[in-house]
Amino acid sequence: MADQLLSTVTYHETLPENYVRPESQRPRLTQVISDANIPIIDLGSPDKSRIISQIGKACQSYGFFQVVVNHGIDTELMVKMMAISLEFFRLPPEEKAKLYSDDPAKKMRLSTSFNVRKEAVHNWRDYLRLHCYPLEEYVPGWPSNPSSFKEVVSTYCKEVRRLGFRLLGALSLSLGLEEEYIERVLGQQEQHMAINYYPRCPEPELTYGLPAHTDPNALTILLQQPNVAGLQVLKDGKWIAVEPRPNAFVINIGDQLQALSNARFKSVWHRAVVNSDTERMSVASFLCPCNTAIISPPEKLLAEGSPAVYRSYTYDEYYNKFWSRNLDDEHCLELFKGEKSQSGGLSGPCKSST
Repeated sequence: MADQLLSTVTYHETLPENYVRPESQRPRLTQVISDANIPIIDLGSPDKSRIISQIGKACQSYGFFQVVVNHGIDTELMVKMMAISLEFFRLPPEEKAKLYSDDPAKKMRLSTSFNVRKEAVHNWRDYLRLHCYPLEEYVPGWPSNPSSFKEVVSTYCKEVRRLGFRLLGALSLSLGLEEEYIERVLGQQEQHMAINYYPRCPEPELTYGLPAHTDPNALTILLQQPNVAGLQVLKDGKWIAVEPRPNAFVINIGDQLQALSNARFKSVWHRAVVNSDTERMSVASFLCPCNTAIISPPEKLLAEGSPAVYRSYTYDEYYNKFWSRNLDDEHCLELFKGEKSQSGGLSGPCKSST
């Protein structure tokens, strides 16, 4: 129900019981570390081979990297995107209630936590989920309030998609493949967006904005609110705080690129924590394979003695499995290890996924 939205309450004095994690599952914020070696890539470097090498190493060691300069997206548009997102979540409760849904199958929905139908413990997050490609199909159903929402968000989506394909080309080359290989095998890629709102939390050490998870898609491009930290990634068994950088994007490798690269790339485990001082926003854009795309590593990556780590499957099969589980269950890719393909070589036109 819409009254579950956290953003309809000015401030919660105490953490509701259904958000409190068991002792063993709490974030242990005092144990989080900083890492000055988080990969930062300059896509404008004249040495293209160096860019490709840096991206490949980052995806193998961290599973993510930051693009701070020369990503091709105007900083004014980034500022507008963050501003319109915050304006949306500050709309009156009765306005937001019209958009609320806890049905993961809906192409546009305002909801809370992650999957409230299945969770035992909720997450300290509201979010607006949008399908973004093709834009002409989905924009008419997007919120009309704020008045400039459709214009700003659709412009942002186009630019992010262009950046995503540019990065997929570099990822292909870093694996020794043709530049167009990953884009081609993923098919006519869908694009989704999650605009995340994390309110001030009275007891942030007891809950999460989002618990540890990997992304089920191919590539995630994250815009963080400046000056408000919350994203953390797991490396070598330790949680690392990813401090927001001005005008930067965080690029996450998703599960499909881990499978496609035969586990050379890491689908990074990450989480969002909250704080008691200020609200936080982020905008996550997801490039998703066509539902009928068959995810399987190319022969070139299957050297002798290095068989396929995961069985072949369609993205539709994977995505349905992902949404049937809780977010903090075991890695969904583990369910696809070492079996024969059950996809049956499906082919045909793409259909929309959630």
